[in-house]
Amino acid sequence: MARIAGIDIPNNKRGVIALTYIFGIGKSRAQEILANAKVDENMKVSNWNDDEIHNIREQVGNYTIEGELRSEIRMDIKRLMDIGCYRGIRHRSGLPLRGQQTKNNSRTRKGKRKTVANKKIATK
Repeated sequence: MARIAGIDIPNNKRGVIALTYIFGIGKSRAQEILANAKVDENMKVSNWNDDEIHNIREQVGNYTIEGELRSEIRMDIKRLMDIGCYRGIRHRSGLPLRGQQTKNNSRTRKGKRKTVANKKIATK
């Protein structure tokens, strides 16, 4: 099993798919990395030799990935919350930020329903 950027890459997958196991690398970036490393993107990871793995590691090192990318994203969200912009306020209150309606949907952001009971009318 190849280890790239601290992540174990599965041997039985094609190179393009295997590289997407690394946070911050999607399919198009994986294709770009393999093209720059001169490795066939359809070749399985188990068929990679040491030189190919070394070239891929060098190419992956050119990108912000894994922990560094996660902390960058976290800092960006924190900055939005600190300056108090609309997106920051939505982050703070746990609501969707990209214009979605919240009356009926957005359960993923709002969490489980909190049922509010109706007021009972006092009888005479």
